[in-house]
Amino acid sequence: MPYEPPTHQVERSIRATLGAKIVAGVDEVGRGAWAGPVTVCAAVTGLRRPPEGLTDSKLLPVPRRTALAGQLLTWVSDHALGHASPEEIDELGMTAALRLAAERALAGLSVRPDAVILDGKHDYLGAPWSVRTVIKGDQSCVSVAAASVIAKVHRDAFMAELGAHHTAFGFDSNAGYPSPVHRAALEEWGPTPYHRLSWAYLDALPRWRHLRKIRASADVAEEIEQLGFDF
Repeated sequence: MPYEPPTHQVERSIRATLGAKIVAGVDEVGRGAWAGPVTVCAAVTGLRRPPEGLTDSKLLPVPRRTALAGQLLTWVSDHALGHASPEEIDELGMTAALRLAAERALAGLSVRPDAVILDGKHDYLGAPWSVRTVIKGDQSCVSVAAASVIAKVHRDAFMAELGAHHTAFGFDSNAGYPSPVHRAALEEWGPTPYHRLSWAYLDALPRWRHLRKIRASADVAEEIEQLGFDF
Protein backbone atom coordinates (compact mmCIF):
# COMPACT_ATOMS: atom_id res chain seq x y z
CA MET A 1 0.00 0.00 0.00
CA PRO A 2 1.55 3.34 -1.04
CA TYR A 3 1.88 6.15 1.48
CA GLU A 4 2.28 9.87 0.99
CA PRO A 5 5.98 10.60 1.50
CA PRO A 6 6.95 12.92 4.35
CA THR A 7 7.84 16.51 3.55
CA HIS A 8 9.80 19.38 5.06
CA GLN A 9 6.67 21.49 5.48
CA VAL A 10 6.79 21.59 9.29
CA GLU A 11 10.55 22.09 9.35
CA ARG A 12 10.20 25.02 6.91
CA SER A 13 7.38 26.52 8.96
CA ILE A 14 9.44 26.41 12.16
CA ARG A 15 12.41 27.98 10.41
CA ALA A 16 10.22 30.78 9.06
CA THR A 17 8.21 31.53 12.21
CA LEU A 18 10.85 30.97 14.88
CA GLY A 19 14.01 31.75 12.95
CA ALA A 20 15.32 28.33 13.89
CA LYS A 21 18.38 27.20 11.97
CA ILE A 22 18.64 23.67 13.39
CA VAL A 23 15.44 21.65 13.79
CA ALA A 24 15.53 18.15 15.26
CA GLY A 25 12.85 15.56 14.68
CA VAL A 26 12.28 13.33 17.72
CA ASP A 27 10.47 10.01 17.97
CA GLU A 28 10.30 7.20 20.50
CA VAL A 29 9.95 3.45 20.43
CA GLY A 30 9.25 1.02 23.26
CA ARG A 31 6.59 3.02 25.02
CA GLY A 32 4.05 0.18 25.06
CA ALA A 33 6.50 -2.67 25.66
CA TRP A 34 6.52 -4.80 28.80
CA ALA A 35 10.28 -5.23 28.69
CA GLY A 36 13.32 -3.25 27.63
CA PRO A 37 14.08 0.47 27.55
CA VAL A 38 12.15 3.25 25.95
CA THR A 39 14.38 4.60 23.19
CA VAL A 40 14.31 8.06 21.63
CA CYS A 41 16.09 9.24 18.51
CA ALA A 42 16.76 12.87 17.66
CA ALA A 43 17.54 13.44 13.99
CA VAL A 44 18.60 16.57 12.11
CA THR A 45 18.06 16.30 8.37
CA GLY A 46 18.25 19.79 6.92
CA LEU A 47 16.03 20.24 3.87
CA ARG A 48 17.58 17.69 1.54
CA ARG A 49 15.52 15.12 -0.35
CA PRO A 50 15.19 11.99 1.83
CA PRO A 51 15.92 8.41 0.77
CA GLU A 52 13.20 6.73 -1.27
CA GLY A 53 10.46 5.09 0.77
CA LEU A 54 10.98 6.97 4.04
CA THR A 55 7.91 6.86 6.27
CA ASP A 56 6.82 5.83 9.77
CA SER A 57 8.89 2.81 10.79
CA LYS A 58 5.77 0.83 11.75
CA LEU A 59 4.58 0.92 8.13
CA LEU A 60 7.74 -0.63 6.71
CA PRO A 61 8.51 -4.34 6.33
CA VAL A 62 11.45 -5.39 8.49
CA PRO A 63 13.96 -5.89 5.63
CA ARG A 64 13.10 -2.53 4.09
CA ARG A 65 13.19 -0.78 7.46
CA THR A 66 16.59 -2.24 8.26
CA ALA A 67 18.05 -1.27 4.90
CA LEU A 68 16.58 2.22 5.14
CA ALA A 69 18.06 2.73 8.61
CA GLY A 70 21.49 1.96 7.17
CA GLN A 71 20.97 4.64 4.52
CA LEU A 72 19.71 7.17 7.02
CA LEU A 73 22.72 6.84 9.30
CA THR A 74 24.88 8.39 6.60
CA TRP A 75 22.19 10.64 5.10
CA VAL A 76 21.10 12.60 8.19
CA SER A 77 23.11 15.66 9.16
CA ASP A 78 23.21 14.53 12.78
CA HIS A 79 21.48 12.04 15.04
CA ALA A 80 21.71 10.64 18.55
CA LEU A 81 19.89 8.06 20.64
CA GLY A 82 18.77 8.26 24.24
CA HIS A 83 17.35 5.56 26.47
CA ALA A 84 15.50 5.23 29.76
CA SER A 85 15.93 1.86 31.44
CA PRO A 86 13.14 -0.32 32.85
CA GLU A 87 14.28 0.70 36.34
CA GLU A 88 13.97 4.40 35.42
CA ILE A 89 10.53 3.78 33.91
CA ASP A 90 9.43 2.05 37.12
CA GLU A 91 10.77 4.87 39.27
CA LEU A 92 9.71 7.88 37.20
CA GLY A 93 6.70 6.78 35.16
CA MET A 94 6.56 6.76 31.38
CA THR A 95 6.12 10.49 30.75
CA ALA A 96 9.16 11.44 32.83
CA ALA A 97 11.13 8.52 31.39
CA LEU A 98 10.35 9.72 27.86
CA ARG A 99 11.56 13.18 28.79
CA LEU A 100 14.78 11.73 30.23
CA ALA A 101 15.44 9.63 27.12
CA ALA A 102 14.68 12.56 24.81
CA GLU A 103 16.96 14.88 26.76
CA ARG A 104 19.74 12.31 26.52
CA ALA A 105 19.22 12.03 22.76
CA LEU A 106 19.20 15.79 22.24
CA ALA A 107 22.29 16.18 24.43
CA GLY A 108 24.04 13.67 22.18
CA LEU A 109 23.70 15.84 19.08
CA SER A 110 26.82 17.68 18.00
CA VAL A 111 24.95 21.02 18.11
CA ARG A 112 21.97 21.90 20.30
CA PRO A 113 18.90 22.33 18.08
CA ASP A 114 16.93 25.57 18.06
CA ALA A 115 13.60 23.73 17.89
CA VAL A 116 12.24 20.21 18.24
CA ILE A 117 9.43 18.40 16.44
CA LEU A 118 7.79 15.71 18.59
CA ASP A 119 5.65 12.97 17.12
CA GLY A 120 2.16 12.93 18.65
CA LYS A 121 0.00 15.46 20.44
CA HIS A 122 1.68 15.48 23.85
CA ASP A 123 4.72 17.61 24.63
CA TYR A 124 6.65 15.43 27.06
CA LEU A 125 9.77 17.61 26.74
CA GLY A 126 8.62 21.06 27.77
CA ALA A 127 10.79 24.05 28.70
CA PRO A 128 13.42 25.12 27.93
CA TRP A 129 12.94 23.42 24.55
CA SER A 130 10.98 25.08 21.75
CA VAL A 131 8.66 22.21 20.81
CA ARG A 132 6.18 21.65 17.98
CA THR A 133 4.01 18.56 18.36
CA VAL A 134 2.69 16.93 15.19
CA ILE A 135 0.17 14.10 15.17
CA LYS A 136 1.49 11.36 12.87
CA GLY A 137 4.65 13.36 12.48
CA ASP A 138 6.49 10.10 11.82
CA GLN A 139 4.54 9.91 8.55
CA SER A 140 4.43 13.58 7.57
CA CYS A 141 7.74 15.12 8.72
CA VAL A 142 11.05 14.05 7.19
CA SER A 143 13.13 14.51 10.34
CA VAL A 144 10.63 12.69 12.58
CA ALA A 145 10.26 9.83 10.10
CA ALA A 146 14.05 9.44 10.01
CA ALA A 147 14.17 9.41 13.81
CA SER A 148 11.37 6.83 13.85
CA VAL A 149 13.22 4.39 11.60
CA ILE A 150 16.60 4.75 13.31
CA ALA A 151 15.10 4.35 16.79
CA LYS A 152 13.02 1.31 15.84
CA VAL A 153 15.84 -0.60 14.13
CA HIS A 154 18.28 0.17 16.96
CA ARG A 155 15.92 -0.92 19.73
CA ASP A 156 14.78 -4.05 17.89
CA ALA A 157 18.41 -5.13 17.47
CA PHE A 158 19.08 -4.48 21.16
CA MET A 159 16.06 -6.53 22.21
CA ALA A 160 17.11 -9.36 19.91
CA GLU A 161 20.47 -9.42 21.72
CA LEU A 162 18.67 -9.68 25.07
CA GLY A 163 16.50 -12.41 23.61
CA ALA A 164 19.53 -14.61 23.01
CA HIS A 165 19.73 -15.00 26.80
CA HIS A 166 15.95 -15.34 27.34
CA THR A 167 14.81 -17.34 24.32
CA ALA A 168 11.41 -18.31 25.73
CA PHE A 169 10.22 -14.70 25.68
CA GLY A 170 10.59 -14.17 21.93
CA PHE A 171 12.29 -10.80 22.22
CA ASP A 172 13.82 -11.31 18.78
CA SER A 173 10.34 -11.17 17.25
CA ASN A 174 8.24 -9.13 19.71
CA ALA A 175 10.94 -6.68 20.91
CA GLY A 176 9.51 -6.86 24.43
CA TYR A 177 5.98 -5.93 23.39
CA PRO A 178 2.91 -7.96 24.38
CA SER A 179 2.43 -11.20 22.41
CA PRO A 180 1.13 -14.72 23.12
CA VAL A 181 4.68 -16.08 23.34
CA HIS A 182 5.70 -13.30 25.70
CA ARG A 183 2.63 -13.85 27.87
CA ALA A 184 3.21 -17.60 28.10
CA ALA A 185 6.86 -17.11 29.08
CA LEU A 186 5.88 -14.62 31.78
CA GLU A 187 3.32 -17.04 33.22
CA GLU A 188 5.91 -19.84 33.31
CA TRP A 189 9.13 -18.06 34.24
CA GLY A 190 8.15 -14.66 35.61
CA PRO A 191 9.74 -11.35 34.63
CA THR A 192 13.38 -11.08 33.58
CA PRO A 193 15.71 -8.33 34.85
CA TYR A 194 14.64 -6.37 31.74
CA HIS A 195 10.93 -6.21 32.54
CA ARG A 196 9.07 -3.17 33.84
CA LEU A 197 7.84 -4.16 37.26
CA SER A 198 5.51 -1.20 37.83
CA TRP A 199 3.34 -2.20 34.89
CA ALA A 200 -0.19 -3.55 35.21
CA TYR A 201 0.39 -6.77 33.25
CA LEU A 202 1.81 -8.27 36.47
CA ASP A 203 -1.63 -8.04 38.08
CA ALA A 204 -2.78 -10.75 35.66
CA LEU A 205 0.04 -13.12 36.69
CA PRO A 206 -0.95 -14.66 40.06
CA ARG A 207 2.43 -16.36 40.61
CA TRP A 208 4.35 -13.13 40.07
CA ARG A 209 1.92 -10.44 41.22
CA HIS A 210 3.91 -9.93 44.41
CA LEU A 211 6.77 -8.45 42.33
CA ARG A 212 4.63 -5.52 41.18
CA LYS A 213 6.03 -2.11 42.09
CA ILE A 214 3.39 0.50 42.77
CA ARG A 215 4.02 4.15 42.02
CA ALA A 216 1.82 6.68 43.76
CA SER A 217 1.83 8.85 40.65
CA ALA A 218 0.46 6.19 38.28
CA ASP A 219 -2.74 7.30 36.51
CA VAL A 220 -5.58 5.47 34.79
CA ALA A 221 -4.40 6.23 31.24
CA GLU A 222 -0.96 4.85 31.96
CA GLU A 223 -2.43 1.73 33.58
CA ILE A 224 -4.49 1.03 30.44
CA GLU A 225 -1.46 1.49 28.20
CA GLN A 226 0.59 -0.86 30.36
CA LEU A 227 -1.81 -3.76 29.97
CA GLY A 228 -1.19 -3.83 26.24
CA PHE A 229 -2.59 -7.33 25.75
CA ASP A 230 -5.85 -8.90 26.85
CA PHE A 231 -5.05 -11.70 29.27
